[in-house]
Amino acid sequence: MARVRYGARTEAEIAAAREARSRLPDIWSTGVTAVWESDPDAVAAVLPPPLKPSGRPLVRASASKVDLPGYPLGAGSVAVAAVHDGHEGWYPLVMPMTHERALTGGREVFGEPKKLGGVTVERDGLLVRAALTRHGIDFVEIRGAVGGPLPLPAPTTKLDFYFKFLPAVDGDGFESDPVLVHCTRHEKVRRLERVSGDVVLRESMYDPVADLPVLRVVGLTLGEKTGDQSGRAVERVSAAALLPYLHQRYDDPQQIHDGPPQGSVR
Repeated sequence: MARVRYGARTEAEIAAAREARSRLPDIWSTGVTAVWESDPDAVAAVLPPPLKPSGRPLVRASASKVDLPGYPLGAGSVAVAAVHDGHEGWYPLVMPMTHERALTGGREVFGEPKKLGGVTVERDGLLVRAALTRHGIDFVEIRGAVGGPLPLPAPTTKLDFYFKFLPAVDGDGFESDPVLVHCTRHEKVRRLERVSGDVVLRESMYDPVADLPVLRVVGLTLGEKTGDQSGRAVERVSAAALLPYLHQRYDDPQQIHDGPPQGSVR
């Protein structure tokens, strides 16, 4: 009988997949990153407990192109500065990805708020444009001109906060208490350039980052970087406290708050 591809893999095949993953080379991306000061009340309002605002109401938007062999990827993020248990980091609200392969692992393993979307990074001479797009809306657009090289930073460690959860089958809350994840990223930069420009936030009912206004741009760069990440579940969090923020993860909140009618088939 021909092999049934949905059948169980052998231990050798599973081991080979793990070994291949552990030997991944450095994968470099080219991206634009903007950091701005926003309304402190707005930043505080999007943080589920136990996350708290940091000392500055910062928002960070990034758009990157990753030249994976035969599989070019666009990856983006909009995050706000946050603190948990004395650890400073970032809480991403939305992470557009251009391919499902990049989306599923991050969502299921780390709890990353990834969604399928468009990511643009363009350079024409000194002019740079980057955008994050979903449902036909460039809800974040970064435009500017390259102003010259910046000193390369030393390898750095950054922290992101995610909530990993599974909505209940009957649509009432969660299957179990959600988990707060600390995701540690180790980054190296091989090129970094200053950009003079601005950040445009456009209204979108699906990705309402326009509620985090750009009061002052504090950093705008174009660069090439690589890195790796590892996650750690640090604590169970209150399901009741996280539930009011559940809509952040979905375009249609009704989809996860309403369980299927009894006897229905989906």
